[in-house]
Amino acid sequence: MRVEPYASDSIVHAIKRGARGMLIVRDERDKRRFARLLFYANDTYRDEYWERNTKDMDMFYRPAEWPERQPLVKILSWSLMSNHFHLVLKEVNDRGISKFMQKLCGSISTHFNAKYTEKGSVFQGSYKGRTANTRGDDYLKLLAVYVMVKNPFELYRGGLKNAIQNFDEAYKWASQYPYCNLGDYTGYSNTPITEKDVFGEIFTTPLEFKEFARESLNYKLEQLVALELDKSDLSKKHV
Repeated sequence: MRVEPYASDSIVHAIKRGARGMLIVRDERDKRRFARLLFYANDTYRDEYWERNTKDMDMFYRPAEWPERQPLVKILSWSLMSNHFHLVLKEVNDRGISKFMQKLCGSISTHFNAKYTEKGSVFQGSYKGRTANTRGDDYLKLLAVYVMVKNPFELYRGGLKNAIQNFDEAYKWASQYPYCNLGDYTGYSNTPITEKDVFGEIFTTPLEFKEFARESLNYKLEQLVALELDKSDLSKKHV
């Protein structure tokens, strides 16, 4: 699928899935590399040997001899799952989103195939991108919750339902989970990956965002419970 260019200041929800549902990360090193790559790939400058040249340094160390960093996009939020990832990106350079996604996914595929002696495409076709800011602030609010809270909640012990039922504990856990950027908005972390201007304006305080997430996911819990009841009733009919 050909991805069309986006207008300047477009906010895009980008999703990329592993081919045939395959894992795109298999261990903690893969996950850590993904987080680092979000920073290093988001630059007009490209160093083919960025891993070697930043080895044993701080996670987001930038060599002094590199030119001044010029990001291709603004990364507003992100989360990494085992077989796919979500990004909310803002277009700030001509075709910046397209160039960033090409660098990001190309590097992941090359590294994955070399590390695990695999061949072929790691990902399932082109990334899926949907413009978000044309739908208004309400949609952006829900998108922020979906990417930064709902996704890591699915990885919480007991799954999404248990996370929603134990919201405060799960929210704290998700804030400390290193493979999404919720911590950048709760104050737990302050990585150079995330630009907080858009969601920072929509949600004026961390507490406002937390309470909106709680309300949104409580509604999701009601849907999950209703679905379970429907399944239970259906099974009884077949007994």
